[in-house]
Amino acid sequence: MTRTDDRNKTDDTGPSGYAAARLHLLTEGARSGPPRRTALAGLTDDWLTGLFTAAAPTAKGISLVAVGGYGRGELSPRSDLDLLLLHDGGDPAAVAALADRLWYPVWDLGISLDHSVRTPAEARKTAGEDLKVQLGLLDARHLAGDLGLTAGLRTAILADWRNQAPKRLPELQELCAERAERHGELRFLLEPDLKEARGGLRDATALRAVAASWLADAPREGLDDARRRLLDARDALHLVTGRATDRLALQEQDQVAAELGLLDADTLLRQVYEAARVISYAGDVTWREVNRVLRARAVRPRLRAMLGGGKPVAERSPLAEGVVEQEGEAVLARTARPERDPVLPLRAAAAAAQAALPLSPHAVRRMAATARPLPTPWPAEAREQLITLLGSGRPTVDVWEALEAEGLISRLLPDWERVRCRPQRNAVHLWTVDRHLIETAVRASALTRRVSRPDLLLVSALLHDIGKGWPGDHSVAGEIIAKDVAARLGFDRADVAVLATLVRHHLLLVETATRRDLDDPATVRAVADAVGSESTLELLHALTEADALATGPAAWSTWRGSLVSDLVRRVLAVLAGEHPGTEPEPAAPTAEQERLAIEAHRTGGPVLALRAQADPGPPDESAETGEPLGVELVIAVPDQPGVLPALAGVLALHRLTVRTGGLRTLRLPDDVDDDGSVLLLDWRVAAEYGSLPQASRLRADLVRALDGSLDITSRLAERDAAYPRRRGRAAPPPRVTVAPAASRHATVIEVRAQDAPGLLFRIGTALEKTGLRVRSAHASTLGSNAVDAFYVTTGAGLPVPEEEATSMAKALEETLRA
Repeated sequence: MTRTDDRNKTDDTGPSGYAAARLHLLTEGARSGPPRRTALAGLTDDWLTGLFTAAAPTAKGISLVAVGGYGRGELSPRSDLDLLLLHDGGDPAAVAALADRLWYPVWDLGISLDHSVRTPAEARKTAGEDLKVQLGLLDARHLAGDLGLTAGLRTAILADWRNQAPKRLPELQELCAERAERHGELRFLLEPDLKEARGGLRDATALRAVAASWLADAPREGLDDARRRLLDARDALHLVTGRATDRLALQEQDQVAAELGLLDADTLLRQVYEAARVISYAGDVTWREVNRVLRARAVRPRLRAMLGGGKPVAERSPLAEGVVEQEGEAVLARTARPERDPVLPLRAAAAAAQAALPLSPHAVRRMAATARPLPTPWPAEAREQLITLLGSGRPTVDVWEALEAEGLISRLLPDWERVRCRPQRNAVHLWTVDRHLIETAVRASALTRRVSRPDLLLVSALLHDIGKGWPGDHSVAGEIIAKDVAARLGFDRADVAVLATLVRHHLLLVETATRRDLDDPATVRAVADAVGSESTLELLHALTEADALATGPAAWSTWRGSLVSDLVRRVLAVLAGEHPGTEPEPAAPTAEQERLAIEAHRTGGPVLALRAQADPGPPDESAETGEPLGVELVIAVPDQPGVLPALAGVLALHRLTVRTGGLRTLRLPDDVDDDGSVLLLDWRVAAEYGSLPQASRLRADLVRALDGSLDITSRLAERDAAYPRRRGRAAPPPRVTVAPAASRHATVIEVRAQDAPGLLFRIGTALEKTGLRVRSAHASTLGSNAVDAFYVTTGAGLPVPEEEATSMAKALEETLRA
């Protein structure tokens, strides 16, 4: 070897040689991402190994170990070096001297160093006392010296971690929660901390630690790629700023995007947010599984002691058709067939949200892989399940994210892709566009009692900012998209027009109320012309409040709310000549209805007919693939008290959900009976789960309910007691009102409440107890919301006096709240 070669070798192992090679690697531009991080770690390994060998060429019982991020080989340009000098305790003075010869060259280069000098026993003891130290040692990697010493420590640390997992994992979860509380949610921050915020690199490392415990594991799909994207962004941030920072500040985002070859800062943030969403969701699923396993381990000894006596607790309880609850999650029933049931993803999601349960990731994955697309337009059940999901309050968020994690949301609503993870560069907004839309639906779910069409309120909340994925005015673009989406969801033309109006003018009320002179008649008239009707104004008022509340605390206040309410009152005055709430004119009976009425009059008992309605499926599929959407139930019964609660109770006992229902008095033809009248009930019902009951069983139970031999109240109470009470979501309280000037011939009682088994039975029973006569009823279920109107009269057939009607409505509301 020549003297020059020897000098070059010395230079390469010294600080100057390493510094030059490091600078070349970081500035050459040929490598980036994982290849550059690997090369930087390898270069640093060689340098430190050279330092160690030069200082202790024959050392025994001592080794140099990389831990933490360096142990994983994830060196960003300005990363700390996490090093452990491990020794067997034989010669403390020699170890101290070696440490000086290792640490000082690192400090001389200005590289941050996190270092320690310990024996294996000391390392294990410190790890047992400090969770962060233990996490770093889980990634221990041998660099130089005694390989056996390093391998022994790794084996011991992993064994300790697995043995102590029941104690340490809850500590780790609490640590993650505290960090999230301090640093916020990465995927919603305009200046996120790539490492410390929830969904950042620290959480990704925590998931690795959970996997190392062998107690649970994170969903693997997309997790490695998400971690790589965050590391790439941090590398670029270090190069742009020249500092060891993890906060992606606004003023540096364009440069970081350029360093990564991205179009602009928004593209960068969307990538970062998407990565954080994957990590956050994986964390939610993983910690849920950890807690489930730990609970099962804690319960198992008690179960062993109880074996041999008592009725075993059912492992599964039904939630909806094809969906059951198991171990605190909503999972697919064993008989579920996603490949034949395109509505199943929405039904499962709605059932999970209503029960405030997480949706099993395994179930979502299976549905994403096998469920066939919904036909266009959607069948009625699919639309109703979407509305139920949107109206489920806070649990909607987690269920929606579970669907989104497997791509189901973009398949159901293709326009969602443009707003997914889209940042909003406005300090007022707390959320990305997609999360803001879901948060608006959550807020709107608490306002559903204020409107006569909660389904339109919830869907408009989901769509009101859908135009932000397109150039130009997002309200104008959103109107076009809303029309298309609403038509695909299966809304009729009138409802499509209302939804388009709500999206187009979702900012109209708050902007007018805060920026215009409300005493100017032209201002109020312009709003009235844009809205068009009282019912649309009612919806727009609720949407305005939900949108503002979901934006952030700065977007809504008592003052703003009072200004908007004042504007709404003025616009209502302009629209006062249009009264949409008049009593619907009864349609002429069909031939079948008249036949049933005559038969009921002749026999003196109820007569009913069931007529199934099915979705035939796409034209190119066989007829056998059609799935039942509901059944039309037509019942004729001689006019008598108690028919409404009797029928509602029987349907509840048979687990039939009422989608729509009407009750009216039908006069018999003159040639049958001049004075005879029959009650005609025309309802659409659907089974909660399982098959529909036979018509003969329904009729037999209805006969018994009418003659008093079937105690519906007791039967429903027994059934409820047989099933564990689920926590579910906190639904808005019921609201019962007297509709003013709705009918000249009767008093109209409007009930808006959370749909539940037996609800219509409770309402009907309460009305019967007042001694009033239900002249007609119009029940409808919109998602999870029941919106019912009852036209009642006194025994003499007159409208109920106003004071008495108000008192009755208040009493009914208190009964439903109980």
